[in-house]
Amino acid sequence: MVTLDLPSRERLEAVNDASVDDLPAFATVRSVSDPPEVDDVRASAVEALDDIPAFETLPSGSSVAITAGSRGIHDMPAVLAAVVEELQNRNFDPFIMPAMGSHGGATADGQVQTLASLGVTEASMGCEIRSSMAVERVAEDPNGEPIYAARDALEADAILLANRVKLHTDYRGPIESGLCKMAVVGLGKHRGAENMHNAAIARGFDEVIPERAEILLAETDIVGGIAVVENDHERAAFIEGVPAEGLPERESELLERSKELFPSLPVDQLDFLMVDELGKNISGTGMDTNVVGRVWFHNQPEVNSPEITRIYVRSVTAESHGNAIGIGLADYVNRSLVEAVNFEDMYVNITTSGEPERSKIPFVVPCDATAFVLAASMTGVPDLSEMRIGRITNTLEPGTMLASEPVLEDLAGRDDVEIGERRRLEFDADGTLVSAIEE
Repeated sequence: MVTLDLPSRERLEAVNDASVDDLPAFATVRSVSDPPEVDDVRASAVEALDDIPAFETLPSGSSVAITAGSRGIHDMPAVLAAVVEELQNRNFDPFIMPAMGSHGGATADGQVQTLASLGVTEASMGCEIRSSMAVERVAEDPNGEPIYAARDALEADAILLANRVKLHTDYRGPIESGLCKMAVVGLGKHRGAENMHNAAIARGFDEVIPERAEILLAETDIVGGIAVVENDHERAAFIEGVPAEGLPERESELLERSKELFPSLPVDQLDFLMVDELGKNISGTGMDTNVVGRVWFHNQPEVNSPEITRIYVRSVTAESHGNAIGIGLADYVNRSLVEAVNFEDMYVNITTSGEPERSKIPFVVPCDATAFVLAASMTGVPDLSEMRIGRITNTLEPGTMLASEPVLEDLAGRDDVEIGERRRLEFDADGTLVSAIEE
């Protein structure tokens, strides 16, 4: 717990003549889309196993290590449970293993707790969860750097990767976040993740991750993976079994499909964006950099859209256990967020990922009202009534946004959004915004 000696709300809000009473009317904006969606997640996951030929020849009774990551992927618990049950029905011995680099404080117990917060437990999965940070060096990359894999996975007869395929928050390439990354970072545990990120800072993620994935596919018993591609409603649009042979090539194709369905803010330009929560269960960077338009990673180019002048974040999710990585992507944060930071977990995660920019503590405000008032001095828009303001729950749900009148004027007449009733924002006596995003 952090104790801060900060200026009072009264002192900070006296720096200009703005007041929350100057804020314009707001309304809820919802993006309208009709994306593909899997009707029966469990059945689709079972069918995906049929696409992995290795299970046809794997001896009865073989143990199968199934990876489980740290992201809050809506349909992943159902996918994992269905896969476990089906493998058991086929007379195999599956178990779940946390595959999440340094998350959960880089401890075996912490990673089990992370899975539990996502609904992945021994009871819900119907199998053992084996958690250990022990790794073994299985190969070297072309530069002689070691490549590690989890001992739990290496001791199994087969390894089945499971992950969502999507845009990465750190880089662009033919392979980004998905099965290959799960093999390199997830199976690598803390040691492998740290080593990979260090190599990537020097040579680039787009080169290092595919290179190491190919090596791991050759040197371990990875038989394939279950790939989930989500739509912009956080639901599985596709679930596919991908055999180890040709996995990188197929993942690249799935990434292109994911890009077409990726969620985004309803607008491309805002003066001020309020984000209710960041967290490891939301994104590896706390907030998805593709949604907020800030990459801020060494040697990686910035994105051109969306263009957001200032970002204010209010809290860190309970599932993150105080790991507030991504806090450095914000311009302002609520005092309560900083007080909830577990610096040990965050610093271990940041050191492993290699980019300290994302752990820097931004401007700290005592309440929501102060953040709005200070925005009048720090956005180039001194009149709050003219400010383009948006508020989202988190970067998993950017398509539903509470938007200010200047934004609503731009959105009027568009058939890809729905706009609710105008209303004024309400704050309690402590300056906390009490108006809901959806009313």
